[in-house]
Amino acid sequence: MPELQPPEKKQIKHRREVGVSFVVEEFPMTIRILLADDHQVVRHGLRTALQREPGIEVLAEAENGRAAVSMVRNLQPDVVLMDIHMPDLNGTEACRQIMTEHPKVKVIALSMYSQKRYVLGMLEAGAAGFLLKNCSFDELVRAVRAVVSGKSYLSADIAGTVIDMAINPIKRLEEKTAAILTPREREVLQLIAEGHSGKAIADQLALSGRTVEHHRSQIIKKLNLKSIPQLTKFAIIEGLTGLDD
Repeated sequence: MPELQPPEKKQIKHRREVGVSFVVEEFPMTIRILLADDHQVVRHGLRTALQREPGIEVLAEAENGRAAVSMVRNLQPDVVLMDIHMPDLNGTEACRQIMTEHPKVKVIALSMYSQKRYVLGMLEAGAAGFLLKNCSFDELVRAVRAVVSGKSYLSADIAGTVIDMAINPIKRLEEKTAAILTPREREVLQLIAEGHSGKAIADQLALSGRTVEHHRSQIIKKLNLKSIPQLTKFAIIEGLTGLDD
């Protein structure tokens, strides 16, 4: 199958007066969006609505975080609308990987969850915006245009959460239990919690069986948990997997 090639980005120029001089700013003529959500009906609804909006193009759809990371690498979208709870690789870890490889891409979390651990996780992973799924379509479009212009956008419903995190840094640190794990260990933990075997995890992450077992041992040691049910419960509580959906 031939490798997907990102479409050419066209730009328009806007002249803005600053004092007695003029500054030429460039903006994408078409905002190119990737949808990442494990529910097909959600992706279909978003695509249908966004495609009707002038100046917006939906490039592709990803059903999990790992596919989203791969599609960003190949298609280089301007914006990724990212669900948080997805199988194989959750939205937070996918966002972190995308920001590491493609820091100019803007990720907007689009989730039904407003709890602090999800908001904090996505913002620290590099998301430029966070919206709840009960937001209006007009607000979604405003958020997309805001992040493309270099701004951040947060749903009004979670503004209080963000303010609380800013003024209570000690509480933030206490709540970041999963931060003691490396990104790779969080990936392995999610797959363990979702019932994948050691071999399946090795194949999925392109690792050796011995390396997967090493990560598993490190996870158990760091979290002081002894069984798969305990690891699964921890992964759900920390928002690493959506098995409680």
